[in-house]
Formats: sequence, C-alpha cells, structure tokens
Amino acid sequence: MDQALNQPGHVAQVRAYLEGLQSRITAALEEIEGPAEQGGVRFRSDAWRREPGSPLQGDGITRILEGGRVFERAGCGFSHVSGPSLPPSATQHRPELAGAPFEAMGVSLVFHPRNPYVPTVHMNVRMIAAGLPGQAPTCWFGGGMDLTPYYGFEEDAVAFHRACRDALAPFGDGLYPRFKTWCDEYFYLKHRNEQRGVGGIFFDDFSELGFAQSLAMTQSVGDAFLGAYLPIVQRRQAMPHGAREREFQLYRRGRYVEFNLVWDRGTHFGLQSGGRTESILLSMPPLAAWSYQREDAPGTPEADLTARFLQRRDWL
Repeated sequence: MDQALNQPGHVAQVRAYLEGLQSRITAALEEIEGPAEQGGVRFRSDAWRREPGSPLQGDGITRILEGGRVFERAGCGFSHVSGPSLPPSATQHRPELAGAPFEAMGVSLVFHPRNPYVPTVHMNVRMIAAGLPGQAPTCWFGGGMDLTPYYGFEEDAVAFHRACRDALAPFGDGLYPRFKTWCDEYFYLKHRNEQRGVGGIFFDDFSELGFAQSLAMTQSVGDAFLGAYLPIVQRRQAMPHGAREREFQLYRRGRYVEFNLVWDRGTHFGLQSGGRTESILLSMPPLAAWSYQREDAPGTPEADLTARFLQRRDWL
C-alpha cells in the first residue's frame, strides 16, 4: 500500500470496482449462453472466506460455468486476501520486499468455449500492496488479456489487439507496444519453444503513473475485455465442426494446461501463498489431450495455426 492507498476509501474503491467487473462479465456470458430451455447454463457462485489461522486471510467469490451451450467451462474469480509473507513468485522483481506482509485483490478469468473455432481467452487485473515493518508500503498493479485460438483468423487477432491498444492509448502511446511485447515474452512455453496464442497485453509490477492513474489504466483494461472478446465469440460460435476439429482443440488445450502449471506466476503465487486451490485452478479446461510428437500436414488449418498464428507478430 503506497501513501495514496492508505487514504480512507481506497481499498474499498478498488474492491468495489473488481466486484462490479466480475458481475458485468459473468452477466454478459450468461446472455450469450441464452435461456436454460435452449441449453444455456448459469454461473454457480461460490463465496468463500479464509478463517483466522489460515496461511491467507480474506475472502472472495468464485463463479464457474460448466457444461454450457457456448462455453464448456468458464471461470471468473474475485479474491481479496492478505498474508504474513510475500511468496517468491511475487518478489522476483522486488527482492527488497521478500518476506513482507502483503494484501492482494484481483479478478481473474479463463473461458474455454465448446466450439473449436472460438478461441480460449484469459484476462486478469489485480493490485498487490506490501511493506516491511518500519518502511513505507508499496502498491503495484498487474494484469492484461490474451487470446488463444485453436484455428486462426486474422480478423479476430487484429480486432483483439486493436481493443488492447485502444484501452491503453489514453495513458501513453508507448504502453501498448511495450505491454504487447511483454505478453509475447510471458505467454511463451519455453519447454516447447512455442507461443501460447496470439498474445494481447500483459503488465506487472506497474506503479509508474502513480496510484490514481495506474489504477485508472488497470480499470481501462478490465473494462475493454468484453468488447475485445465477445464479438469474436459471436462470429465463430455457430461455425460447423466435427471430430477432427474437436480432437485438435483438446490437443491444443494440453498446451494451455502445461503453461498454467509450469510457467504461470499467478498460479504459482496462489499455490505458494496457501490460496484456495479450487479457485486457483479454475483456469483449467474440463478436457485436454496429449499426443506424442504430433505433426500436422503442411497446408492444413492445424499446421497453419503454428506457422502463421503462434508467432510473434505486429498484428496492427
């Protein structure tokens, strides 16, 4: 918590925004799912609280939709926790805060659609505050959004990146290219030498605009999410597909699982700090598959994904 965050009402301000963001996003997905009589599924809302004596104190709401008409699994979680010691995953770039008490709150989501032509999406916005006894507390923000298609469409990748650029534009011309590059570097499976998807934006340890403007920028990213993703869902959700596309979707989902468990700092932060496992792993797909040394024939849509879309490109 920096000095601005210590002012009355700032914690409540950030929390109210995040809770409202979660509600807006889940309501929009339920609208796309449609009524129950047409196969639409509602979110299950699971409120939780960590009691005194737990590694983390605090509370949150995990909202999960499973077996839907459009979304096979969609998780959107809000959490607000505090703990006695920052875990290693949170102090890679702030070693001076190793072991400091901390407070963290955020919204994180991953949506796994049923149709293989609709991409998986991830979005996260968060704030972390920490300070050692006798030192001024520090507050920083993180987040972003990224798109992981199974079948690539230039139109979708360009539109998604344009929305990311526009969300950051009011806060500085250099932020989009910087956060776009950061996203490409972060969502990279080093053990596969492969990008996770077509990217988007990613930022962490961010406080350079001061509390008010850093928060405003983070809110702009959160507010841009529905406009970045839902038009893609609406374009692709009714596209015909069969066993071939489904098999490839499950195979590519395996890569998603690998990244989240092996490389993702958010997953590591939650597990290392003693967080709620069910909520931390809401990003996992309901089904995934692995294939030994799979090779797709050149010129096929499956090979095209790797050749044209899982590359670091200037989509704009």
